[in-house]
Amino acid sequence: MTQPVSKRSALVRPIGVILLLSVLVFIVAVISMNVGRLNLSPIEVLQVIIGQGTEKQNLIVFDLRLPRIALAILVGMGMSISGCVMQGLLKNDLASPGTLGISSGSGLFVLLYITVFAANGLLSPLLLPLLAFVGGITAAMLIFALAYRKGRELSPTGLILTGVAMGSGYGALSLVITLGLDQKQYDFALRWQIGNLWGDDWKYIMVLFPWVIVLGFYVLYKSNTLNALNLGNQTATGLGVALKREFIGLALAAVALSSGSVALGGNFFFVGLIGPHMARRLVGPNHKFMIPTAALIGALVILVADTFTRTVSVGADIPTGVIITIFVTPYFLYLLSKSN
Repeated sequence: MTQPVSKRSALVRPIGVILLLSVLVFIVAVISMNVGRLNLSPIEVLQVIIGQGTEKQNLIVFDLRLPRIALAILVGMGMSISGCVMQGLLKNDLASPGTLGISSGSGLFVLLYITVFAANGLLSPLLLPLLAFVGGITAAMLIFALAYRKGRELSPTGLILTGVAMGSGYGALSLVITLGLDQKQYDFALRWQIGNLWGDDWKYIMVLFPWVIVLGFYVLYKSNTLNALNLGNQTATGLGVALKREFIGLALAAVALSSGSVALGGNFFFVGLIGPHMARRLVGPNHKFMIPTAALIGALVILVADTFTRTVSVGADIPTGVIITIFVTPYFLYLLSKSN
């Protein structure tokens, strides 16, 4: 009798946390639909949803706010799930798309998209995330190649230090490209680098939605593999995990998730790092619960920050990434102070 009860009680907390976070995301999304520089009452939003809104109300909800809310949720989920996978594969809590330099690699190719493809009129909703993925996977391959030592296991610390160095190099190269842009392109590039939800158009969301959902479910399906890898490579091999194949598959999924999110949402550095940390503290290290929890936390963080920037007037149009950095940095410092 004791074992089933303890199993049941062990499931109650994670499931409860996931349900609570889902409700919070829904509540914030509803609030975000109601508030902004043009306020709508809950009754007006309801009228729009049931098809009885005015032309102006339909424009505000369906063309301006709903796509931005959807983008915030998808970008937050993509960055957090990517961070979960990277931390699980490298067994290091500091691993994330930002610290490994992958976001910077994706960003460099996004800038190339702005300067070369967009300038020549080759605008395609599918082209941007694909280019960002190419940039991210190129950065990842370079980092692994530079950190690789023959006859030795890859050092997570060495990978992160190499990623930080490569990220700085990509940042410098991106700055050189940015300086050659015209004023409009420069403003866009600057806001993207800080973290700005620019791709709030249904044509971009229709590309990002299957990208995040399919890869997210793939990662969740591989949650037991990530759990086994956390026990060490030898133990994982003993449990029947094909290390090289699973590592490559999960690494590609993580790079694709972060690249797609970075392409349309900008470089939200802290979300991919903090989301998994907070999830681990709330539901424990089991990736079956940690991945959906981190995804919901990432969605909630970006959605709250974006709603704040659209609602609160501070004398300037502040990018969402700035608000996230301001509010998340103290928590990150707290985590560092508590770590061994």
